[in-house]
Amino acid sequence: MYRWLVRPILFLLDPEKVHHGTTILLRAFFKVPFMLRLTGRICAVNDPSLEREFCGMRFPHPVGLAAGMDKDARLIREFAAFGFSFIEIGTVTPLPQPGNPRPRLFRIPADRALINRMGFNNQGVAAAAARLRNIHKPCIVGGNIGKNTLTPNEDAPYDYLKCFSALYDYVDYFVVNVSCPNVKDLRKLQDTDALGKILSAVCTERAKQSTRKPILLKISPDLTNNQIDEALSLIKEHGIDGVVATNTTTSRAGLSLSREQIALTGSGGLSGHPLRDRSTEVIRYIHQKTSGTLPIIGVGGIMSAQDALEKLEAGATLIQVYSGFVYQGPGWIRKLCRQISRV
Repeated sequence: MYRWLVRPILFLLDPEKVHHGTTILLRAFFKVPFMLRLTGRICAVNDPSLEREFCGMRFPHPVGLAAGMDKDARLIREFAAFGFSFIEIGTVTPLPQPGNPRPRLFRIPADRALINRMGFNNQGVAAAAARLRNIHKPCIVGGNIGKNTLTPNEDAPYDYLKCFSALYDYVDYFVVNVSCPNVKDLRKLQDTDALGKILSAVCTERAKQSTRKPILLKISPDLTNNQIDEALSLIKEHGIDGVVATNTTTSRAGLSLSREQIALTGSGGLSGHPLRDRSTEVIRYIHQKTSGTLPIIGVGGIMSAQDALEKLEAGATLIQVYSGFVYQGPGWIRKLCRQISRV
């Protein structure tokens, strides 16, 4: 029903307005008595063969929700009811910020893709921490952390450290996001020196904690193999636990849009089907380069069970979806898991 009735209606409207409207409707819908529990039962995935262990955490199945959908930890229970094994909030920054000017989110239905240049719009880490503090988490929750747009890159380690410290008691793992193309100069933090300082800051802080929580690095699909090698060296040097591969891409290769249409959408990160192959290439490269010793969450272009299986076969232990969830709808997670389990 979603694909043939609900999605065509939603796709007639502004995508960002749809996102905010859907957030309001979901929260209202699940306030109806028993709806949260009923949806959870309908969408539940109960298949022991799908269980995964990742960085010391146990997941009932490998499919999670990527960062960006629930930036402010407002819909943890609601998304968990749709069957996600884990949810990654964020990207969260120390201070609230509005993000980039609108329009900043675009659908490309012909290519099953999205382009966004949101710019880390969020309510700040204090708001996210407060929400997480006051709920019983129904699934594993990750915290995707970044810096404020106005923070100079030389001060970026302090921003990451603020988010890391504020969320430490409330999330199960962290993702250091230096690869998003939608924040000015952010990807310069992927340079060896800058990234080393950020990783050193969060790892030093982790060493002071009574419990050790995994730290992952989110990798850009636009890195060369040499740049990936440099990142892997830093990961090994600082004891980073794994990678999320990959973020969105600045490439527009393979899109059915004309040059004029691409120009109208402007800059931003491309996600969805066109990212599938490159994301899988990066996963496979990291897996082979590390002899399978570095845990990987695969994300990018997962629009079908076959896409998911390609990521898992390439070396990912877990996968995350975002654009696929937008295009396929809430019932897709259970169906996706069923199809994965048949292989």
